[in-house]
Amino acid sequence: MEIKENFLKFIFILSFISFLITGAIYLRKNTNEVNSDKNILSEKTSKNTVENFEIGYREQYIANNPEKKLITFDVLAEVSTDARNLTTPIEKVCEVSEIEVSYYQDKPILFEKNNKFGLYIYAEREDYFEIAEELVNSNGGNWGYVLIPYNVKDYDKDKWSKVFKNLNSKNLIPIIQLWDVDPSEYQEQTKKSAEFLDQFEWPIRERYISVYNEMNDSRFWYGSVKPREYAKILNYTIDTYKNVSPNFFMMNGAFNVSAPSDKSHLDSFEYMRIMNEEIPGIFDKLDGWASHPYPQPNFTSSPYKLGRWGIRAYLDELEFLSKNLGVKKDLPVFITETGWAHAEGQNYNPSYINQSKVAEYFKIAYEEIWIPDPKVRAVTPFTIRYQPPHDHFSWIDKNKKPYPQFDVVKNLKKEAGSPPVLIKDKIKVGC
Repeated sequence: MEIKENFLKFIFILSFISFLITGAIYLRKNTNEVNSDKNILSEKTSKNTVENFEIGYREQYIANNPEKKLITFDVLAEVSTDARNLTTPIEKVCEVSEIEVSYYQDKPILFEKNNKFGLYIYAEREDYFEIAEELVNSNGGNWGYVLIPYNVKDYDKDKWSKVFKNLNSKNLIPIIQLWDVDPSEYQEQTKKSAEFLDQFEWPIRERYISVYNEMNDSRFWYGSVKPREYAKILNYTIDTYKNVSPNFFMMNGAFNVSAPSDKSHLDSFEYMRIMNEEIPGIFDKLDGWASHPYPQPNFTSSPYKLGRWGIRAYLDELEFLSKNLGVKKDLPVFITETGWAHAEGQNYNPSYINQSKVAEYFKIAYEEIWIPDPKVRAVTPFTIRYQPPHDHFSWIDKNKKPYPQFDVVKNLKKEAGSPPVLIKDKIKVGC
């Protein structure tokens, strides 16, 4: 009897243990399914929240700010990435209070209010930016121009960061003139230079580039004149820069338009004809026309002189492009070099006109010729300062004392330019 009772107790205990094990297995299975459903729901909620945030925010911001259609939304990608890594994405998005965005104003490429005054300066001298600002943004002016030579093998980020900082802080529009390409390595140097210049914050949307300098003069092209070679380099440079950024505004290298064909030069019109023969339609690919209309002979002629030896030589160039090369574009003109040589300098040169006459000629040129001409977008005379024996073109002497032309041009009435400038905004994001 006792044995029977013990056996029944054993059976009861075994049954109870089996019941507990079965129940535990059931509970574990259902818990996993519930957690799995919760995870799926959380992922869907996170994804939908982020997508709705991106789409909804873009639509709401553009609707409320129609003038800022060019806004860059790269920062939203960062917000979205953060949100996807959160278990409560809605709460995290709501925590974002402010983000910084950069965009350029939406204005025409040839913006209406344009300050044409400019000056040729150099990247290595920070003090030249201040002097240029004083000249071109004076007497009502704002957003004048500076031409800056750039060696396509120069990748000094610190140096050029300072350049663009000065341009932005002083409201100066840069025209970058490329120089010193190696024809045998032009593809690599062109690509690297475009990528290098692309990394900086340009003060306005258009990035003006003049592709080298007076190539029809052997002194500026490795001792020879090679229009076919330059045509290929220009063509590649336009394509490469435009591929890096469509905001690059590409211009030819300005020609020595007054030079005749001789052992050191090729007539610029013949040079252009051969270029167009090598790359048909090459000039139609330009956004603007760079020109060096100097007052010849000997940088002394009257500002009223017409033709290729006058300060309106760009008109002859445009006519040749249209009538002889079939260019249909109405190219805006950027006078990247011009000016009279004054007799005064480290050594007096009587073959040049005196400094007072130079000042008078510049006043006439701006007031009566360049400013009234709608074809002209900018004039950057050569040069703020040059070492002897070419210091006769300088606008300041070795002690930074201005020549008379500086003060005369400084006092001329100017336009307050209104280009499509870079804007930085902080905008609120959240619930």
